[in-house]
Amino acid sequence: MVIQFHGDVEAGKLVEALKYFTGEIYQRPPLRSSVKRVLRTRRIHEIELLDFKDRFALVKASCDPGTYMRKLAHDIGLYTGVGAHMRELRRTRTGPYREDETLVKLQDVSEALYLWRVEKDERMLRRIILPVETAVAHLPKIVINDLAVDAIAHGASLAAPGVVRLTENVSAGSTVAIFTLKGELVALAKALKNAREIASMEKGIVARTKRVLMPTGVYPRFWKTGGKG
Repeated sequence: MVIQFHGDVEAGKLVEALKYFTGEIYQRPPLRSSVKRVLRTRRIHEIELLDFKDRFALVKASCDPGTYMRKLAHDIGLYTGVGAHMRELRRTRTGPYREDETLVKLQDVSEALYLWRVEKDERMLRRIILPVETAVAHLPKIVINDLAVDAIAHGASLAAPGVVRLTENVSAGSTVAIFTLKGELVALAKALKNAREIASMEKGIVARTKRVLMPTGVYPRFWKTGGKG
């Protein structure tokens, strides 16, 4: 991110500001945003000053999803007392995807789409469009049996009998990815127990579903509603 200051700033003051905004911070989304403007917390895991010349600072930051970098630049400007705004932003990593490994240009997408539509060649398109499962490669995982899939797809919480296996890094409170036996992503959930506790459970809820990603009806329905009839 390139921050442009509205006045002269001493390097020491800028370094002090970056340290101040490292860790958990409060943010209210800017006026021009797509979310409700309520005060919320986000974490700046790391922020580093790469270059500083005249009134421009090149900053590298690692932060929580949903952090508004232009708001961060604005707040840094307030801290220094001269005001500032974000001049440029370059995203080099998001989740498991990295700029030098998996990210592609829009031109590449356009070319791949052309080859598929005109020449019926889908090889480049397959290299560019990755399966949704790759987006959760960095998350702890729980594999469930076929009997539980459609219930989870309807938003139900995951009960212990539905668990087939899970990774050792599942911890209470962590976000986990729920998969079918075939390796298909079903949903994201919040684990209520750690891996060892879940493995020893015979009944009870082990994870609360947060976001469903698989459509209903893909797997047969084996669950019953609570209605009478």
